[in-house]
Amino acid sequence: ACYMKNVKVFTSQTWPHCPAVKNYLTEKNVPFEEKDINADMEARKELIQRRIMSVPTIIIDDTEVIVGFDKEKIDSILGL
Repeated sequence: ACYMKNVKVFTSQTWPHCPAVKNYLTEKNVPFEEKDINADMEARKELIQRRIMSVPTIIIDDTEVIVGFDKEKIDSILGL
């Protein structure tokens, strides 16, 4: 499989589900950019602009948004 999609994972150090998402993508060899909303104010703003108030949030190609660790949705959008 060829992952040409741009995957961003918005995380927070305080949420236990964030490492699960990152581990899953890593296992599947999906490259992603992590954005820590505690450390990165721009990342936080981006989520707020999208009216998203929770992490982990995965944004794929700036269009597909997955809030939470939804394996089925991740698999279907990324074709895993």
